[in-house]
Amino acid sequence: VQLQASGGGLVQAGGSLRLSCSASGITVTHYNIRWFRQAQGTEREFVAGIRWTRATSYADFVKGRFTISRDVAKNTAYLQMDSLTSEDTAVYYCAADRLISGATINHEVMDYWGEGTQVTVSS
Repeated sequence: VQLQASGGGLVQAGGSLRLSCSASGITVTHYNIRWFRQAQGTEREFVAGIRWTRATSYADFVKGRFTISRDVAKNTAYLQMDSLTSEDTAVYYCAADRLISGATINHEVMDYWGEGTQVTVSS
């Protein structure tokens, strides 16, 4: 199983980025795909997720700014990030799991992880 995260970079505050998480060895129709982030000196935190059912969920601090989606044909999930602020600066990771709806989501219960992609927002 491999999750390949990409799309990070340097952007000015108020700008946008789209992250991609390309999966191999699993399918996005059978696994939930989550995005986490980890800023320097902090714990890895949940950002957004899309279940295999297509149901989406977001951390409160990104609601209205970030949108998670998927392309089944490409077996890829995306995180569209708009209205970025310096507080969004972090390494972003995608992960996969098969947790049931309502289960607690945190970095300790993911089945698979991708390498991170750095997002830096300059103010």
